[in-house]
Parts: sequence; structure tokens; C-alpha cells
Amino acid sequence: MFRLQFDLDRIIGTLEREGWVVIPNALSATITANLRTACLDMWRQGLFHEAATGRASGQACRAEIRADSVLWLDQVAALPAVQAYNAAMDDIMQAVNRGLYLGLVELESHFAVYPEGAFYKKHLDRFRDDDARTLTTVFYLNEGWPQQAGGQIRLYLDADCREFVDVGPEAGTLVLFLADRFWHEVLPARQQRLSVTGWYRRRRSSMPW
Repeated sequence: MFRLQFDLDRIIGTLEREGWVVIPNALSATITANLRTACLDMWRQGLFHEAATGRASGQACRAEIRADSVLWLDQVAALPAVQAYNAAMDDIMQAVNRGLYLGLVELESHFAVYPEGAFYKKHLDRFRDDDARTLTTVFYLNEGWPQQAGGQIRLYLDADCREFVDVGPEAGTLVLFLADRFWHEVLPARQQRLSVTGWYRRRRSSMPW
């Protein structure tokens, strides 16, 4: 657990009560800096691809909905920075399973780069025909992010999407929330925005569709 810089019990308690939590300086500065370097290196090498919406045969790139580019971490799993990140996130998964009995079995995640002007319109993270995604994770890599640069994640706290909280994409901040409960969006970024976005998954149940 040495990779984590926060009280896991307190975080799990907040997740249980609220369904979401924001953790500043969640991982070590070294892990954060190494991830940022790896992300930018892969970006410069042209390894990212335009992000899509939907899944399986319904997957499509729709720039009017989201304008970021992604690189899945399993494609670069041998990088030391990625290994350190995955180990830290595994610590969180084990603790959440002990405290909340969510039955999480794996984490799927990707680097996400939002070029200047990019955004992601309001959405839920769980697919209609697949209930495996259970807990969303967003870890930010931007050092010294100015408030006027936008790019916040807007997390809607009620079913009518009238109440919300905005979280700036400052390096080291980790956001966790239940994937099937919270609508959210990424506000337009006025400069390049970097993150690692992922989903803790449980085993898929038999769906009625």
C-alpha cells in the first residue's frame, strides 16, 4: 500500500455514502510524473487513436460527442510507469472489494489526450447491454493546470442533472464514482489535457436483452 497517499478506509466510507470521491495527490509524485512522461512520449510517437463511443458493432467515432484520443494501457503494459500505476490501482480495487463487496475483478484503462478545444459531452459509463463496468477512475497528469484552462470533469449528482460538482484536471487528483449512477462530461479544454481513465469491472451478469 506504500504507493497510495491517502486513508483508504476514509475513501471507502465516502464512496459508500456518496457514490463518488475526489482524492488530491492520490499517488506519489514520481508515479504521476512518470505517467505524464510516458503519455507524452506515446503521443509524440503517434500511437494514440481517435476515441469512439458505443461498443462492439455500434462503436463509432463521433467528434460532436467526444474529441479526445486514447491509448489503452494494455498496449504499453511493459512500461515501468504503467506497471506502477496498475499496482497502485490494484491496491485500491482490493480495498474496495473488502469494504463494499462490489466484486471487482479487473481494471481496463487508457491514456486520454484532449487537444486544445476538445470535450466529451454528457454520458454514463455503463453500456446498456453490458453491466461489467462498475467504478469509474480518472487520474489526472497535468501539472499546474490553470483554472481558466477549463477541462474540468462535471459530475452530475442528481437524476435530473441539475446539481453538479466540477473537478479540475490537476496532476495527482484521482476521481472515483459509480459508473451506472453518475452522468458526467468533460468541459472544453483550452490547452492540452492529459489523464488516465479507466473502469473497474466485475464479471458480466446475464442481461435481459
